[in-house]
Amino acid sequence: MLLTHDDIQSRARRLRLLLLDVDGVLTDGTISVTGAGEERQPFFVRDGSAIVWAQEAGLDVGLLSGRASPAAARRAAELRITVVLQGERDKRAAFDRLAATRGLQADQIAYMGDDLMDLPVLQMAGLSAAPGDACDEVRRQVHYVTQAAGGRGAVREFIELILRGQGRWDALVRDLLI
Repeated sequence: MLLTHDDIQSRARRLRLLLLDVDGVLTDGTISVTGAGEERQPFFVRDGSAIVWAQEAGLDVGLLSGRASPAAARRAAELRITVVLQGERDKRAAFDRLAATRGLQADQIAYMGDDLMDLPVLQMAGLSAAPGDACDEVRRQVHYVTQAAGGRGAVREFIELILRGQGRWDALVRDLLI
């Protein structure tokens, strides 16, 4: 199901929203719990920077997670992500609701996921991706598999791919140099 570079660029041009799973995509899938019961998850700073750049370039970014996480909510707030859907056991229904409320078609939404629960949304999205360390079933179903692992630059790699396809990457780099 992997797409050619030209097909990815064609699909990227239609995108208006990038949805990301959290555990295994924005994080490496590790959840630490302190003795006091506080959850901790590491987030990769380059993924966060790329999310900010994508938003500045006009691409909306949102989270769609099957698990509710205070750490993910806090990270979303830090990155000014306003679309945060957590605790969504039926990701397909959540995707449909979000598309309807935002007035978007499925081909205008990209999604990155890493595990079986993500498969329905990955099949619906206009452009789908998985981190390089996603489960085999997911890697076989997506349009693009990153070289980077989840929580280690996979999101940054996918965002660069999208922004290049939209012709926005070079301007973004130029703006950062000024």
